[in-house]
Amino acid sequence: MIRSELVQLLVQDNPGLSIREVEKIVSVFFDEITDRLSEDGRVELRGFGAFSTRARDARTGRNPRTGETVDVDAKRVPYFKPGKEMRGRLNVD
Repeated sequence: MIRSELVQLLVQDNPGLSIREVEKIVSVFFDEITDRLSEDGRVELRGFGAFSTRARDARTGRNPRTGETVDVDAKRVPYFKPGKEMRGRLNVD
């Protein structure tokens, strides 16, 4: 699902809201998650999962096109851990 599909589903489920209002709500939601993660914080949505960041050390990588080595800087990357309820719904037999 892409962002525009999410907006359309929310508009259908909430006929009292305009497309612009729903787009603003979705933008604020994602911006707040991003802002919290950029501050090295954590966002937990009960029943869904938790977003956090993990540190990656600097390393020597390889350019797949040329094969030459390149230095890759240390960085933080987003990480998502699904909640118990989500794992249960995904693994229904």
